[in-house]
Amino acid sequence: MCNLLVVYQFKIMKKIIFILIVCIGLILSSCHRKSIPSSSIPGEGKIYSETGYASFYGDKYDGGKTANGETFHQNKLTAAHKKLPFGTMVKVTNLSNNKTVIVRVNDRGPFVRTRIIDLSKAAAQQLNMINAGVVKVKIEYRKKN
Repeated sequence: MCNLLVVYQFKIMKKIIFILIVCIGLILSSCHRKSIPSSSIPGEGKIYSETGYASFYGDKYDGGKTANGETFHQNKLTAAHKKLPFGTMVKVTNLSNNKTVIVRVNDRGPFVRTRIIDLSKAAAQQLNMINAGVVKVKIEYRKKN
């Protein structure tokens, strides 16, 4: 009889612990911010934005030189843009899921007419766009007046 009581109490404790773990997980996941406010874009000046398509590049170019002379690392949060000055910090928002990332421009491109930015693989992962390859994005950046 005593053994049955211990087994019953153990099963109840397992259920309580499981419920607590689930609750803690839900609380922690609700604290995660998927988007970054525009005010967090580093630098001074007015915020400008563009909407278009983003792609990413990674494995094939890892270790190669970027247009500004740096070595490209696919695990860094960097990007290629046709005209923005090197070093510009850009907030990129994936419009299909509202996930955002801030990247630094260190290369030129993309060289596909319909695209406005090429992202490193690390940035693409943060936007959850690896499987899609190309997604519609909004980019925001500051320009000194």
